Amino acid sequence: MLALSRKQGEAIMIGSDIELTILEVKGDQVKIGISAPKSVPVYRKEIYAQIQEANKEVVATLDIESVKKLI
Repeated sequence: MLALSRKQGEAIMIGSDIELTILEVKGDQVKIGISAPKSVPVYRKEIYAQIQEANKEVVATLDIESVKKLI
């Protein structure tokens, strides 16, 4: 993991098209702005984990014949 220090108003670039900007620091909370292409999904980690779990549950309920019909 790369750990970087940034002050309010400063930014970090990820690749050439994703920018993270520190919008506000208040106590132990940091507000971050994310600029990314619409094709890049951006989720809070706990929401991402819920999506992954829901996807696993759906896959577990599919039987092989249903999948063959989709293909």
